[in-house]
Amino acid sequence: LGLLDANGAEIALRLQGEDAASDTTRVLAVNEAEQTFTFVDVPERPLPSLLRGFSAPVKLEFPYSRDQLMFLMQHDSDGFNRWEAGQQLSVQVLQELIGQYQRGEPLAMDERLTEALRSLLQNETLDAAMVAEMLSLPSEAYLTEISEVADVDAIHAAREFARRELGNRLFEPLYQRYMTNREVSRQTAYEASAEHFARRALQNIALAYLMFSERSDILSLCLDQFDNADNMTERLSALASLINSPFEEKRAKALETFAEHFKDNPLVMDQWFSVQAASPLPGGLERVQALMLHPAFTLKNPNKVRALIGAFANQNLVNFHRADGSGYRFLADQVITLNALNPQIASRLLAPLTRWRKYDSTRQALMKGELERILASGELSSDVYEVVSKSLA
Repeated sequence: LGLLDANGAEIALRLQGEDAASDTTRVLAVNEAEQTFTFVDVPERPLPSLLRGFSAPVKLEFPYSRDQLMFLMQHDSDGFNRWEAGQQLSVQVLQELIGQYQRGEPLAMDERLTEALRSLLQNETLDAAMVAEMLSLPSEAYLTEISEVADVDAIHAAREFARRELGNRLFEPLYQRYMTNREVSRQTAYEASAEHFARRALQNIALAYLMFSERSDILSLCLDQFDNADNMTERLSALASLINSPFEEKRAKALETFAEHFKDNPLVMDQWFSVQAASPLPGGLERVQALMLHPAFTLKNPNKVRALIGAFANQNLVNFHRADGSGYRFLADQVITLNALNPQIASRLLAPLTRWRKYDSTRQALMKGELERILASGELSSDVYEVVSKSLA
C-alpha cells in the first residue's frame, strides 16, 4: 500500500500506535475476512496505490473514479500500478464506447484517456517499455472475456475507434517519439538488450497509431522501416501496419517482397501467415482460405496450422465470428480433417468454439451446431471427442 497526495508525492505511512513515521510504502498482512488499518498524521485526503510490488494475480475491487485512475497513470511510482490504472481507465472508456455503438449513438471518447497518455508520451524519463505497454489498449479477446454477453461487432468497432482517435489526437507526440527512436535505430547496431527491446516496442506501437492518419508521409516512414530494418521485430511491425492500412497496392507489394525474401525460412514464413490471418480488415476468412493454397502452407505441419488457422480463430475475432457462421464452419471443417492427421492439434484448435456460451443466442446456436457436426462426423480421436463432448455437456 502507498498513499499519494494531491501533487502525486508519496505520504509517509504510520499506523495508529506507532511512534514514528514509517516508509512511504507499507506491506500489510491481510489474512482475515475483515480487517481495519488506521493511519495517522495523514495531512490530506490521499489516493491509495494498492498491491504495490505486484508478484501474484489478485482480483482487487476499489471504486477508483476516472480522474483518480488518470492521476495514478501520471504519478504512481509503482510501474505495475501505473499500468493497471491505465488498463482500468481504458476498459471503462472502451465499455462506454461499446454501449454507445449498441445504442446507435455517435461514438465519443472520454478525453481523460487521451490526456493521460499524452503526459506519458511527453515524459521522456519514463521507461520506454512501460510507455509502450500503456499505449496498448486491452485486446478484443480481453474485452470479450469480461463481457457478460460479448457483442463482437461492438467491441471491434469501439476499440478501432479508440485507436484511431488516439492516433489522431496524439499525432504530434507519437510522431516525435517515433522519429527519435527510429533515428537511434538507424544509427545503432541491433542489440538483444532490454533497452533496445523497449525502444523498438515504443517505436513500433507509435507507428501503428500514426498509420491511422493515412498520410502519405507516414506511409513513407512505414515503407522505409519495412525496407531498411535490420531486425525482424521492426520489419514485421511495419508489415503489420501496412497490412491493416488502406494502401492496398503497397501492402500487396510488401507481402510479396517479404515472402520472396524469407521463403526458405519456415519460422519466419509462419509470422507472414499469422500477420495476415490476424488482420481485421473485411474478407479475413477468404484471405485465410487463399493462404491455405500457398506452397509454404500444409496441414501436416502443426506450426503452419497454428500460424494461420489458429491465429485467425483466436486473434481475428471480428472475422471469425462473422454473423453468417462461415468462420465457425471453416474451423469445424479443419478440425474434422485434422482429427485424422494430428488429433492433438485438432483438439487445441477447438478452443474458440468451446466458448460458445459467451456470445449472443444466434452465435451460440451456430457454434453449437458446428460442435455437434464435429461430434457426428465419424470416429473421433479421444482428444477431439473429449473437448467436444465436454463443451456440449
